[in-house]
Amino acid sequence: MYYTYIIYSSTADQYYTGHTSYTPVSRLDQHNHGETPSTKHGIPWNLKFYKSFKTKTKAIKFENFIKRQKSRTFIEKLIQSDENEFQE
Repeated sequence: MYYTYIIYSSTADQYYTGHTSYTPVSRLDQHNHGETPSTKHGIPWNLKFYKSFKTKTKAIKFENFIKRQKSRTFIEKLIQSDENEFQE
């Protein structure tokens, strides 16, 4: 299983979108332990969204679709949508 996920840093007031073959919670732990240079500045991060896919290609395509929107509003609507498999 592959996932596209969105995490949020209140420290940086920033969203980060990525994909992973790990569970989204495991990947979040990696971000919060400083293992990802591009998110190290925003620790702590909180998981806000994830969607599962059967193939890596589909997860990457969805990640790129989100990033192409270049819209915080789009991301916040996606987090509130039925596509969000994350249960807070």
